[in-house]
This record gives sequence, C-alpha cells and structure tokens, in this order.
Amino acid sequence: MKTKLIFLLLLFAHLTLFAQKGSVRGFVYDKENGEPIMFCNVIIEGKSIGASTDVNGFFNITNVPAGNHTLFVTYIGYDTLRQDITLKDKQILNRKLEISPSSVKIETVTVSADRQEMKTEVKVSVTKITPKDIKLIPAIGGEPDLAQYLQVLPGVVFTGDQGGQLYIRGGSPIQNKVLLDGMIVYNPFHSIGLFSVFDTDLIRNADIYTGGFGAQYGGRISSIMDITTKDGNKNRLAGKVSTNSFGSKIMLEGPFFKKGGNASFILSAKTSYLDKSSKLLYTYIDTAGLPYSYTDLYGKISVNSSNGSKWSMFGYNYRDKVSYRDVSNLGWNSGGIGSSFILVPSGNSTIIEGTFAYSSYLIRLEEAILNPRQSGVNGFNLGLNFTSFNNENELQYGLEVLGYQTDFDFTNATGLKTEQKENSTELSGFLRYKIKTQKIIIDPGVRIYKYNSLGATFEPRLGAKFLATDNLRLKLAAGRYSQNLVSTNSDQDVVNLFYGFLSAPDNLPDEFKGEEVVNGLQLANHLILGLEYDISSKIDFNIEGYIKDFTQLTNINKEKLTLTDPDFIIEEGLAKGVDVVLKYNDPKFYFWLVYSLGYITRNGEDIEYNPHFDRRHNINLVSTYKFGAEKNWSFDARWNIGSGFPFTQTQGFYPSLDFSDGINTNYISESGELGIIYAGLNQGRLPWYHRLDIALKKQQKLSKYSTFEWNVGVTNVYNRENIFYFNRIEYKRVNQLPFMPSVGLSLTF
Repeated sequence: MKTKLIFLLLLFAHLTLFAQKGSVRGFVYDKENGEPIMFCNVIIEGKSIGASTDVNGFFNITNVPAGNHTLFVTYIGYDTLRQDITLKDKQILNRKLEISPSSVKIETVTVSADRQEMKTEVKVSVTKITPKDIKLIPAIGGEPDLAQYLQVLPGVVFTGDQGGQLYIRGGSPIQNKVLLDGMIVYNPFHSIGLFSVFDTDLIRNADIYTGGFGAQYGGRISSIMDITTKDGNKNRLAGKVSTNSFGSKIMLEGPFFKKGGNASFILSAKTSYLDKSSKLLYTYIDTAGLPYSYTDLYGKISVNSSNGSKWSMFGYNYRDKVSYRDVSNLGWNSGGIGSSFILVPSGNSTIIEGTFAYSSYLIRLEEAILNPRQSGVNGFNLGLNFTSFNNENELQYGLEVLGYQTDFDFTNATGLKTEQKENSTELSGFLRYKIKTQKIIIDPGVRIYKYNSLGATFEPRLGAKFLATDNLRLKLAAGRYSQNLVSTNSDQDVVNLFYGFLSAPDNLPDEFKGEEVVNGLQLANHLILGLEYDISSKIDFNIEGYIKDFTQLTNINKEKLTLTDPDFIIEEGLAKGVDVVLKYNDPKFYFWLVYSLGYITRNGEDIEYNPHFDRRHNINLVSTYKFGAEKNWSFDARWNIGSGFPFTQTQGFYPSLDFSDGINTNYISESGELGIIYAGLNQGRLPWYHRLDIALKKQQKLSKYSTFEWNVGVTNVYNRENIFYFNRIEYKRVNQLPFMPSVGLSLTF
C-alpha cells in the first residue's frame, strides 16, 4: 500500500509539473567525429534558462516562452555556437547541434564542466572519469588503464600488484557492480591487478559510485561502476595502434556505410605478452618470466536518427591466464553481447532508454596439491527507463529483469564437496524525482526488488545538496541496498586469484545472533555526509564522511569439517571513514591529493575481526606537468603510501597426521606433514606500503589527425620491497612488483 501511494504521488507531480509553455531539446555532437559532447551548456540567450548535456549529449530546456530565441552552446575547447529558433506555444522543438573544436588555444582556466555539474547535481560519492583523466596517471607498462586510475580514488583500497582486487569503502569485490553500456561484466580486472578489460580509448565516460548511489542502480550493496563507450567516428576512418613492454593494442572506428552518415562502428583488440617479454626485460624478478597473459576484444555498431534517437549493438570477449609452474594454472573467460537504444518521441517530453544484454563468466583453477575448482555464471539483464524534465527538475522511473545461472564445484582440503547449480531471477522497479531550486537539490527515490525464492525488499534512497554559497556546498546521501550474488571467496582469505560467483544459498543457519535468518540476501545501509568548497578558480576541496552498515553478509564456510556443517555462514560488517580530496587544475600543472581514513570490521557468531583489506590510512599524490613550446611534453607522477593490512600470525608448527589407517595409524613413528598453529584471526599488521611511479611522454603532431607518442615510465622508482604475502611452510616472503622500467609507442590517426 505504501509503495502504491508513493507511486501515485510522484505520478501526480509528473503530470502537473510537466505542463509546459514549450520545450527545446536535442543532442550536441562533435562536428569532426560525430561523438556526443558531454556536460556542455545550452542556454536560451538573454534568458535565465538552460541545461547541460548528459553522457549521451542530450539536453532538455523546458518552460520556454513562445517566440524567437537564440540557442547559445558553449564548451571548453570548442567554438561557441549560436542558432536561431522559433518556438510555438506548447511546442516541443528538437535540434541536432554540432560544435567544432577550437583552433585557438586557451591558456586561462575557465569553469570546468565537472565544477558546473557540482552545482546542478547531488553528486555524492561519485567520480566521473574520461580518457583524458586516465592519461594523467603514470602508465604502468606504457599504456594508461582504468584499473590504475581507480586505485587513486577516495575510499578505494588496492590489495596487491599480483592478483590484487579493488575494495571500495569496506565492500568486497563481489559487492561492486560493473556495467559496460548497460551490460553486466562479472570480472573487470586481469589477474596481474594492473589492467582492466577496458580499452581506455574506447571509454566515453565512467561514473564510479563508491556509495550512496540513487534508485536507478541496484543489485549490489557497496559500489557501482557505470562505463559508457564511444559510438565511433561518423566522418572518417580513425584509430590507434600501440605497443609497449607489456602488450599491444589496436583500435579502429569509422562510418559504417558512408562518410557523414548516421551509422558508425568501433572495434578494439588488446593483448598482453608479459609472460614472454618479461623473460627478456625482467629476468631479475623471475628468470622464468611473469606468468600473466590476457586478450580483450570489443566491438560496437551505432545508428543515430535525425532527432537524436539511437540504437547500438555491442559485444565483448575477455580472456585471462596465469600459470605458476608446478603450483597452479588459472584461467577465466568472460563474454557478452547486448543492445541498447535511446528513443526521443516527437511531441513528448519523455525520453526512453532500454538495454538487453547477455553475459557469461567461467573461471577454473587447477592446483598441484588441491582438487580443481570451477565457477561459472551466465544470464541476461533487461532494463527500460523513462526520463522526463521540467527545467532542472527530473522524473525517472524504470523496470529491470535479470535472470542468471550459477554453477560451482569445489572440494576443500578435507575432501568435502560444495556444489551449486541454480537458476535465479530478479525483478525490480524504481522511481526517483530530482528537484532543484536556487539553493537546494533533492533527489529522493525508491527501488523495489522481488527475488524469486528470497522474498522482496523495499529500498528507499535519498540524495540532497545545499548550495550555501556560490563556492560552498553541503551534501548528503543515504539508502538501503540488497544483492543476491555471493562470492566463492571468504573475507577471511588473503591471497586468492580464484574469484567465482554463487546465488544466495538456501542452506544457511536458521539463526544468527539469536535472530531468525529470513533469506540469504546480502544487505547494507549507507549514510554519507560531505562538503564541497571551491577554494579558487583552480583549487577544489571535497570531504566526505561515510558509514556502511552491512547488516547481513554471506560467506563461504572455510571451517567446514563434516557433512552436517553448513556450506555458508552469516556475518555482519561495518565500514566507516573519511575521504578527503584536494585538486589543483591548471593548463600546465595538475595536482591531486587523496587521503582516506577507514575502519572495517566483520562479526560472526563467535568472532570479530578486521578483514584483510582493512587499511587504516591511504594517501595518493598525483601530479602532471606539461611543458615545451606546444605543451606536448608531459611528466606524470604518482606516490601511494598506505598503512599495513591485517594478517594472521604464526604461533608454531606441529606434525599433522591424516590418520589414513584409522586407529592403526602409528602416530609415534609417522612424521606427517607440517601443520601450522595460528594466532588470532588478522590480529597482526603488515608493514606500511609505499610506491612511486613516474612517466615521461611526448606527443608529436604529424598531420591534422595523426599524432605519434612515445613514453617511458618506471614503476616502483626506489625499488621498495612491499610484501605481498608470506609462505609460512617454506618461510619465504613474496614481494610485490620491484623496480620496473617500461617504454611505449603509439600512433593515433
């Protein structure tokens, strides 16, 4: 009843508030390549009304008086566009606008699109990333990558160069949802931990929500990564080829049928040959080479109509392989295909967006001393969203259907087997309504989930911002979140490259801490308070305090010893902390300081511990300096320092007998294997981690469209010995990457 009432109230608001005088809407494109222009300003000249374009280049200006007007379009680095229009009363006028890159180099700093968006959106715990941003980070191996940029974001903890995962404000990797053009990607990072599956030059925009995300997102309880790719050049064949110490890539884009038409394509392929090149370049690390290799393929076709409606079809295949000789072989394969559309109906103020996609993921690990294990997940996701505008107010609602199958096969060290082969479905709907006044932005919403056999959840969400002054803004976000998927790993694990997926199990304990366990869903509540301050035209300051209360977490039972023991256990968790960001942005010099203070705990029936990713202090310093007569030289640096991760100490050793002969086992003469006596779980701390990476780049303009670039870089400049893990049996310390130089060459055309 409560849900129906909320829906009716919002629908009434939609019908009453969206009665308009007239509207001007459309898309803004780059005239040279046909790509949408994000976050540019479109205003009615001489009036106090206007709008900014979204990630698709779409704008909508409502309540425009009838008569003759001039559209005024501005964006940094582009020529200003003016276009005369005539608007009738109650008319919805569609315009396709094209702006040209400016031939005049501007040395002064103007108001950035990002800063402008801070004044029009709630924007709590979200970072917008473009290829330009990614290229500010020293490229490990000679190629800039999203994975390396994510490591410097506030609240993000990276656990290692070899098999490291991203942990976002206390959440584990299974609790991070990754979307590529609306399609779910189950594993976005390769095993070496330094590279993602995404080609940087394919990305148009990536929104990284570290918490408190709105009702338009669901299915995860910690974070969202929403990545949008480019459509491809509509006017000419273009691309990029590159090679470096770690691998190579090629990217091609162009018109699908004819130059200047409405259809385009974009293709990308990249591969690593580090397992081979390291035998020549990095023999001081391991004479047998570094055992990592991968191949990533992506393709997309886009068709645009004259009014801005668009249809796209895309697909990917990502492969990863790690082979430690005489120890283990791990490999995974991820693939998907999907389609999306944006529909702009004539004479209607609502735009419609839809996605249908199928994706799969299969991982297998073979080890010398343990039984093989395998995990797979495959399924579809279907989404349909509706968005209407009234000036800067916005109503959005939609439906989403997910269906997937999980397949897990694992035998533990005691010979007990855990299997799961299960089909799951999820149905959800959401409503959100953003209201903007001169001083306040409010973005309330609700998401409702129906899980097949696990019941339903009601998840209210709220975002708010108070514009105290032109330079100072206060913000808040809160919400309730749920998810079905469970990791095949445990938060108690330290190093585990095998990362699989399970549906929420139905064989959980009946009670947890005296309370009935209703279902196997993972649940969390978020609360975030923050402040943004524009110190000057070049300096931005942002601080956020957060709490993530993980009210129910499902973990695999590592201590299962008998067939009657449960396969899974229930835990609670709490993550709290403060993230501070200071940015200095100048055409010649860019500086970024990020400091994160975090406290993470997990609580079971009889245990409380800090998980292995509980890093108390984490600091990142990033800088870029451009120099030379044409500013075509660039020196990039990143320094990271973090306090030590928790680990479980060793108290002693003992002869471990398997009693294979039962009561006839001669425990006096038989030596057995070496057993370990552990101290309390994660009660020790590893040493502090710190590493400096640098890179020097030069771009040489060859023609109007062609640019040659070379770069040299060094990872871990002063060869810091950062511990990865400790082999207790062999009493051997395993370190992360040492001093590693690299070189890269690329040609853009």
